[in-house]
Amino acid sequence: MRIRLANTHDGFALSALLTELGYANTEVFIERRLAQLIDDRAEQLLIAEQGSTVLGFLSLHFIPQLALAGDFARISYFCIADGKRSEGVGHQLLSHAEKLAKAHGCDRMEVHCHEQRIKANAFYSREGYSEAPRYLIKNLDAHAFYPHGET
Repeated sequence: MRIRLANTHDGFALSALLTELGYANTEVFIERRLAQLIDDRAEQLLIAEQGSTVLGFLSLHFIPQLALAGDFARISYFCIADGKRSEGVGHQLLSHAEKLAKAHGCDRMEVHCHEQRIKANAFYSREGYSEAPRYLIKNLDAHAFYPHGET
């Protein structure tokens, strides 16, 4: 398995994986969004692949902190293909992301994972992540669709 940065040819695979997460119809805008994220210096969109098969991806954002010496990294999306879960791909991809975060001056990582995603939450717990006190959101688009109330 190899981990690399996403490129503009990954749209179809990413859209399929996002569908597994409950985000349907992303193919309508995935190319535009992918190009935007690739160009963002504060973003690393990581792809795990075996040969030419995409096994999963992780979207990582580096966020500077005004009042703290260290910055933090946020995982906004993380998906391993359904038939490849529990094979170590997620662990390797997450470990790679954590190393990147440290290299970018981050001293912590965060991820939002809805409580209904039981297996994903168990994975994060095994990887050493703990629950934070609160996570608040405000929906600015009444027509937006978020599976399980997520952003």
